[in-house]
Amino acid sequence: MQTFPSNNSSSSKVYLIGAGPGNPDLITVKGANLLSQAEVIITDRLAGDEIIQRYANPNAIIVDVGKQGGNKKSYQQKDINKLLLQFAQLYEKVVRLKGGDIAFFSNVYDELQTLSENNIAYEIVPGITAASGASAFTGVPLTARNYASGVQL
Repeated sequence: MQTFPSNNSSSSKVYLIGAGPGNPDLITVKGANLLSQAEVIITDRLAGDEIIQRYANPNAIIVDVGKQGGNKKSYQQKDINKLLLQFAQLYEKVVRLKGGDIAFFSNVYDELQTLSENNIAYEIVPGITAASGASAFTGVPLTARNYASGVQL
């Protein structure tokens, strides 16, 4: 694993941000603002390069930890957890960027547990879910009369 210089920060915080359904215009204002202030951004491939290009602090360290089945270069969850710890010990504002809504991914629970067990402050910044994005894109509400009586997530 690569090492980085220390800022010896004791007031670090990790922001777990949902990037939305892939359209860079659909990230939340809060998520975009935090990306512009982040010293480190640990991102998934589903978050999209355009979001990083448009909103990231140009001086931020960007670490792409995208997982992909069958790709031996993909990061394992335990390695992502280690990166979160390493960067949170070195920098004040660390962003973990994931596609969609951060609260829908089971791996985020592993990351939250890791941060909690190591007394690292964090904040979850939800994103627009892919379900909402798809509904808006097609112009059909998820509970449109005569089409659906409800939605289950």
